[in-house]
Amino acid sequence: MISIQYDQNDPETISNPYPLYDQLRSHDPVHWSEANNFWLLTRYSDVASVIRDDRVSSDRFRAISSDLPAEAQEQFAPFINMVSAWMLMSDAPAHTRLRGLVNKAFTPRMIDNIRARIQELVDGMLDAVQDDGRFDLISALANPLPGIVIAEMLGVPAEDQPQFKKWSDDIAIGLTGNETTGSRAERYLIGQKSFLELSDYFKPVVERLRSQPEDNLLSAMVQAEESGDTLSQEELFANCVLLMFAGQETTTNLIGNGILALLNFPDQMEMLRNDPSLIVSATEELLRYDSPVQKLGRMAIEDIEVDGKKIAKGDEIVFCYAAANRDPEEFQFPNQLDLSRTNNRHMAFAHGTHYCLGAALARLEGQISINAVVQRMPNLRLESDDLEWNPSAILRGLKSLPVSF
Repeated sequence: MISIQYDQNDPETISNPYPLYDQLRSHDPVHWSEANNFWLLTRYSDVASVIRDDRVSSDRFRAISSDLPAEAQEQFAPFINMVSAWMLMSDAPAHTRLRGLVNKAFTPRMIDNIRARIQELVDGMLDAVQDDGRFDLISALANPLPGIVIAEMLGVPAEDQPQFKKWSDDIAIGLTGNETTGSRAERYLIGQKSFLELSDYFKPVVERLRSQPEDNLLSAMVQAEESGDTLSQEELFANCVLLMFAGQETTTNLIGNGILALLNFPDQMEMLRNDPSLIVSATEELLRYDSPVQKLGRMAIEDIEVDGKKIAKGDEIVFCYAAANRDPEEFQFPNQLDLSRTNNRHMAFAHGTHYCLGAALARLEGQISINAVVQRMPNLRLESDDLEWNPSAILRGLKSLPVSF
């Protein structure tokens, strides 16, 4: 019996988790992490099955935070309540209601209407570095693009967007940071401060939009109604934060991880360069190969058994989408990048009822950005082999990606 220990905060694991995922999937697919105090599921079939089990709950953030001292729980109540009001952290029927209302605002038409604007932004960002011959793809394109897109969709004017981006980044620290970004109390404090400032920013805007609707996502969320039901102010602010947070970090990582994968598989990049119409299947494969969201957790609300392992009520269960996306039982040659892969049922945007609401927007931004870089920069090269990854245990993304062309 091979003894494997998983620690999500280990620097080597953050840098390259995939060899360890392979070991866990083969030898201990339902793994108890002593270091992190949760069950880690790495097999595609287990993730797909257990994530749909009614004995597993998404409503876990309040429970996870319950081990904080009572004084700290009171201090961070606004932050805990905000995250607990997310669709992502709720079960049916609350989740069904929230998702239905937000879906009325976040429509396919709204996504399609922003396509030309995304192309304009990408072209402008690449124009700005075209004469330099080298640039950091993260700071020049992957990081700013999604923030501007979601800010404009929410109606945030250009002069407020830098502050808007800082609020989003701070909330991300509160949610997905680890010991390298401070203690949990320190991270919550950073996240809560920015959430409260963001709420103060949006309050007068929302009041105006109730009587004077505009053509943007925030206004559509304010006006969303189903059978007389609307989003409360707390739900509105909380799920605006969710869209901000989910719409920025994950898309930044899709673009950065995707270009890095193409640099590591030059034959695949050349294939895409020769046939830009491959970008749709290419984006799905890049999402599968190096998933921007590595994993998400839930809580067992009853005792359950998975592959002979007894998971007790109250235990946290973490679904490792990135490991499931490299499962050889589901994907042929999973550690190879194949832009022409068909039937690519990856879990990069989660699975089941909590499938990512913003998947279409992230896909669109990824497709436009990656295709533009590949087509405009035929001699694209990696400028450093010493790449540093962000310290998040949940989101996988590069701090920088220096390239020349």
